[in-house]
This record gives sequence, structure tokens and C-alpha cells, in this order.
Amino acid sequence: MNPDSKYTVKKTFSAETAVFPVIFIAFFAYLSHVMGMANMINTIMKTAFDLLINTVLYIVAVCVIMGAVSELLTEFGFVALMDRLLRPLMRPVFGLPGAASLGIVSTFLSDNPAILALTANPRYKYYFKAYQFPALTNIGTSFGMGLIVCTYMLSLASITGESYVKAVVVGLVGATVGAVFSTRIMLHFTKKVYGTEVGAPEVFPSLDDSEIGELEPGQRLVRKGNLGNRILGALLDGGANGLKLGAGIVPGVLIICTLVMILMNGPADTGPYTGAAYEGVGLIPAIASKLNFILEPLFGFSSAQAIGVPVTALGAAGAAISLAAGLATKGMLAAGDVAVFTAMCMCWSGYLSTHTSMMDSLHCKELTGKALIAHTIGGIAAGVAAHWIYVLIGLL
Repeated sequence: MNPDSKYTVKKTFSAETAVFPVIFIAFFAYLSHVMGMANMINTIMKTAFDLLINTVLYIVAVCVIMGAVSELLTEFGFVALMDRLLRPLMRPVFGLPGAASLGIVSTFLSDNPAILALTANPRYKYYFKAYQFPALTNIGTSFGMGLIVCTYMLSLASITGESYVKAVVVGLVGATVGAVFSTRIMLHFTKKVYGTEVGAPEVFPSLDDSEIGELEPGQRLVRKGNLGNRILGALLDGGANGLKLGAGIVPGVLIICTLVMILMNGPADTGPYTGAAYEGVGLIPAIASKLNFILEPLFGFSSAQAIGVPVTALGAAGAAISLAAGLATKGMLAAGDVAVFTAMCMCWSGYLSTHTSMMDSLHCKELTGKALIAHTIGGIAAGVAAHWIYVLIGLL
């Protein structure tokens, strides 16, 4: 068999042949027992459809726009400039070249998959070593939906009458701490796989050597033609790359996010299960509530219900911040909670739903487990850092 094949050979019958069907049947038997068979099937289908229409198409649009923007920035040297200016900051802090800062900006202004529009650009890869390239998933996700999360948290002041500016700033700092943890841990894993000398284009090729060629230090690759042709070509090529990328993440988003949502959410507020989209069995929050004796000292939540916000952020940051509004309405939201929510919702920002498809798009699916481990630790570090920074500021 071809050693580069994604398949391997096993015996026709092995232990997993007997074990997997039992686990598979038991899982869906549990869901149908709690929700009812018909409701379970309806919820799965409706959740996947709603994700396709309201989430995936949005992500595709983001990828197309950001792909066009990133290609334009690369064409006229902005990426090279950012790499040169921010290299002294990005390398010692994150272990990445200065060009990675564009990933932070793009995801902060939109969502996690926006960084894929940059990675699809063949010239962008030339700023990275092979071991650094997969870590873009971690650093990009750490700041995903940052602008939306921060703005939403600040808007909670209209409910409580309390200013959360300081809490949100602390949350931003906490998210940065989490990004450092997540990225550095991921780099530890990838160094063992790729080494530290191989360039990203050698491992993740997109154009052949005859088109790229050897670039001397201080040189960059640009399109032929006049200014108008270069601008138009960059916009259209970048948008096309973004479209391919957005379409490629559809299976991962629909499958993984549907699974996360059904384990995360409970029945609709109206009472019994109805088979509506986004209903679920609430298994993950139930497990988290049992660990509150550990979580409270780490994050300093003012109520047990607060744990639901970062837990929900595992699957979707948008759903998580909406829970924060519910806590604010009930008078159960403290400023320290807002700091931790901002840090964890931004750093995690639905990574369980997007990491799998993002790593698949980067052609390093085998490192998905490592990326998830690194980012789980990073999100926890973000919350802990935000809590204790806020406590220390309060003592000053």
C-alpha cells in the first residue's frame, strides 16, 4: 500500500468490530431514551439544516471576503511588512513569524475559519516553517469572534447598569494568555512531527516549484500586469480560494457541531422535547456541574449556573454569550464573571465545532487530537488568568 495513503490495513474481524457497534448503539439509545426516537431524529436533522443555512453559509461568505482581502494584502507587500515589523514580538511570545499577526486580526474581526483564507494563499506559507503552520489553527481560534464577544459583553451594561470596560480588557488579556499556552503546546507537538528546519510549502504544497521558484532574501512574488489587473486578479483568486475552503469545512461543521449541540443543550424552554433544532440532553453541563468544587476556585464564578457559559463556548461562542445575558437579567452576573466569560468565549470560541474541519483543511487531520488538547488547556489558562488578574487589579 502507498505509504502516503490515508488508509491502513487491519484484520477483517478485530476487537473494534465488536466494541464499536455496542458503543454506537448505546449512544443513540441513550439519546432516544431521553428525547424520544422521533424527537432525536428531527432535532439532528433540523440542527444540521439550521447550521448549514445560518452558520456554514456565513462562514463561506467570511472565507470568500477574507480570502480576497488576504490575497490583496499579500500582493502589495502588506504581509511582508507585518512579518518584518512584528517578528520581534510574535516569535518570542507565540513562536510564530510576524505574518501570523494577520491571522489574529482576521479572526478577531470575524470568526475562526477566517484564518483559513490566509493559509490557502500559497505565498503566505513561505513565511512559516512546517511545524508552525498547523498552529495557526490554535492562534486563530484563540481570538475568534473577539470583536463580537467584547462588544456583546460591554452591552450587558444596559441590563445591569454596571460598566464592564475593565472586565472586558482583562478578558482580552486572559484570551492572549490562553493563545500563548495553546499555540506553544501545539508547537511542542508539531516539532516532533515536522522538525524545525523544513519550510511549510514543502509539506503543504499548493503551487509547483516551477511557478514559485526560488526567492532570494528580500524578494516576494507578485502577479504580472498593470495595477488594475493585479488588484482584480488578487481579489478574484483570493475569493475563489476562500470559496473552496469554505465548502471544504461543511462536513466538519455540520457533523461535529450537531453532536456538540445535542450533548450541550437541554430541551426547549417551553418544556418537553419537541424535536426542534438545538435541543439536546444537556450531558456536558451536567458533568461540569459535578466539578464545580474545582472550577469555582479556578474561575471565581459568582454562581453555579455561570459554568454553563464557558462550557457552551466549547461548541458555539454565540450561544455562550447569549447565556451571559440571561444571567445578567436574573442578577447573577458579576464583573469578574464578565472577565472570565470574555477570555474563555473568545479563546475557545466553539473550537470543538471548528477545529476538526480546520485541521482537515490544512491537510494535517492526524494532528487534530493534539490541537484539541492544546486548545483545551489554552482556554482553561485564559479563564484562570482573567480571574486572577481581575482579582489582583481589585486589590490595587
